[in-house]
Amino acid sequence: MTEQPATLLPPDPAVVGRTLAGRTVADAMLHHPKVHDHTVSVAELQDLFLNVHVHAALIVDPARRLLTIVERADLTSAAPSPAHALGRLDGRTTHPTADLVEVWGLMVDQGRRRLAVVDDSGTLLGLLALKRSRLGFCSDAGVLARRRERRGEQPSA
Repeated sequence: MTEQPATLLPPDPAVVGRTLAGRTVADAMLHHPKVHDHTVSVAELQDLFLNVHVHAALIVDPARRLLTIVERADLTSAAPSPAHALGRLDGRTTHPTADLVEVWGLMVDQGRRRLAVVDDSGTLLGLLALKRSRLGFCSDAGVLARRRERRGEQPSA
């Protein structure tokens, strides 16, 4: 029997707003997101997106300037290779000084779970990753803990 996904109730903006008030995107972003260089192929990204937890692929140049963000829906059977010709930046990035409550609201309204965080020159600084519950953001510590768990490592004391 296939398990049906739980229906998420809309998050209460007042509750989330109190939790996130006074914070910026920089306060909540992941500092070491997985990135791909500009030579990554469509086939490699198709393999990456087999993992249901992967929502976006960040493609950067050698100086770590963000070239594009490819989401699963951007890949088609006729997609070109290399993959940097796919995806886009518009609507998929934010600035580290942006108000976290405002950005959270936009992400929830747009159904977006990931935004790349870039500086004024387009350099990738991190990733803002909205939790599935939409009540907060993934943290570096949480990502590390899940990675260790997948490897079968014991949690740090």
